[in-house]
Amino acid sequence: MRPESTALVSPRADVMTETVEGFGTVRFTPVDPAADSAVLHSWVLEERAQFWGMNGASRELVQEIYEDVDSRDTHHAFMVRLDDEPVALFQTYEPTADRISECYEVREGDIGVHLMLAPVSDRPRPGFSRTLIGSLIRFTFRDPAVLRAVAEPDARNAKALALSNRLGFVRQGEITLPEIDLPEVYLPEKQAVLAFLDRPAVLPAPVAVVPES
Repeated sequence: MRPESTALVSPRADVMTETVEGFGTVRFTPVDPAADSAVLHSWVLEERAQFWGMNGASRELVQEIYEDVDSRDTHHAFMVRLDDEPVALFQTYEPTADRISECYEVREGDIGVHLMLAPVSDRPRPGFSRTLIGSLIRFTFRDPAVLRAVAEPDARNAKALALSNRLGFVRQGEITLPEIDLPEVYLPEKQAVLAFLDRPAVLPAPVAVVPES
């Protein structure tokens, strides 16, 4: 069950919405740190989210982290909802303003991405993964200036690596992201897998979900 939260009445406007026949409306909305903190806190406390480094964080700390993200022009966090239900957290960032820039040669048109899926619901939806992946790709490349997506999942995170494969990312090898120790943020050194997804020649169109017979 989703934690009680004011997330569904956040005044923030959707950045992108698309309706998929037989599935529902997928909405990308900038994270509202105060309104969405309860939902995000419940997600990062789960063992599967250990690689996000917030397993022991309080709700107040989670809110502070996303207030910091919200204050930046180079980093953005979006709550992904299927109709009114939060189903994922999707973050984008400019690689030149991130520690990953120390690990590869950034190209013009690169955008960094992070994805965390919500806990598995007790109400399975046919075609959920395939449909959500299509929405994520269309959202990432909605700006024609974006030519390549960059991912750096933790090298130990088998599920994140498998998901990046399903999204179409091509692995380039392991990298070591340096430690960051600043007053507003601390990130430990991280062994990651560098992967790229080139802009598709044609973005995939939303495909209707065919109900199981």
